[in-house]
Amino acid sequence: MEYKSSQEIEYETALLVRLITSLGPRFRNLEWSEYLLLTELQERDSLSINALSCNLRLTISTTSRQVSTLETKELVQRFPYPKNRKISLITITPKGKALLQDVQTARKEAYADILYDGQKKN
Repeated sequence: MEYKSSQEIEYETALLVRLITSLGPRFRNLEWSEYLLLTELQERDSLSINALSCNLRLTISTTSRQVSTLETKELVQRFPYPKNRKISLITITPKGKALLQDVQTARKEAYADILYDGQKKN
């Protein structure tokens, strides 16, 4: 097995990010941050803003803005936490789940194309 230097790995990672970023229109105009937040909610069912912030390593204000944007798009909804009504829980809506599934499929196909092309070049 041949090991690559950290410089080669850094370059290939940067190239992969660039190639993925260039495919944005294939991802239904869902921003990267929105994609991550929806994926987190899909995996965890419902979470508070604090938990989302912690899991995604974001500030609470950033997470709150992102949740508000997703609420406007009807991709998530807030509801009061039954044990403490001062806390809101966030959950992904059926519309959000459908969009996320479409974007995940498009991403998997794009990654397969990128990685397959990389294999052909090596």
